[in-house]
Amino acid sequence: MAVATLGTVVLDCPDPAALAAFYAGLLGGEIVPGGEDWVELTGTGGTLVAFQAAPGHVPPRWPSADASQQVHLDLTVQDLDAAEKEALALGATVLEADDRACASRAVLFDDACSRRAWTDPE
Repeated sequence: MAVATLGTVVLDCPDPAALAAFYAGLLGGEIVPGGEDWVELTGTGGTLVAFQAAPGHVPPRWPSADASQQVHLDLTVQDLDAAEKEALALGATVLEADDRACASRAVLFDDACSRRAWTDPE
């Protein structure tokens, strides 16, 4: 029996409003400010995602043992090429461009440099 349920996924970042806008562009939903250091993205049909200001935030470098990623989100999309194009337009950057040709996934960074992997539906 579960002891708890997942209430919120919180991402530390240098600019909560900017990162919330990025994910609202990808996932939809409504941006709800909770003060200058906290923003929530609601109405996405899943777990609440919040963005918290982290003074001195140092983006992870992946792969790297000394500055590894703290979290990544696997996002499922219907059309990988279209989703990747839209994410890039929103400010994402490609991590593994050469890997894209041999896999059904694209690995992108959001503007806070957290790794994100996208996959086609099975």
